[in-house]
Amino acid sequence: MTQTIALSSQVIMTPSFQDADPMGVVYHGNYFRFFEEARRVLLDKIGYNYREMQASGYMWPIIDTRVKYIKPIPFDLTVRVEAKLVEWENRLKVDYVIYDAQNGQRLTKGYTMQVAVSIDTQEMCFVSPNALIDKLNAWNQHE
Repeated sequence: MTQTIALSSQVIMTPSFQDADPMGVVYHGNYFRFFEEARRVLLDKIGYNYREMQASGYMWPIIDTRVKYIKPIPFDLTVRVEAKLVEWENRLKVDYVIYDAQNGQRLTKGYTMQVAVSIDTQEMCFVSPNALIDKLNAWNQHE
């Protein structure tokens, strides 16, 4: 039986001029930086950030991602980036939504998928390691 874990995070960001393309909107590749910041905060909540992943013997490369650009983001618009963990048993799948922080309008949505790879053997794990599952269970018991 699959356990439900309601793990989410949000960050407030204001893209700078350097994030924009020549038309003054956020360059499409920079959305992944915004996703990454929300994912970093999400993983910090359970005490399994990238340093802790490495210390546990695993790296977690992204194997799939998707972005749906709904509305352009001007470089000086303050946005709220939300991240929600939706899969964790065999891989990490995090869904993202970017909103206009002022009026709540949805601007972008997407996801990333990561898998555990043993640092020692360089082999992909077909089940998420206990290092992650234990952190999620401990976090879930305190919520």
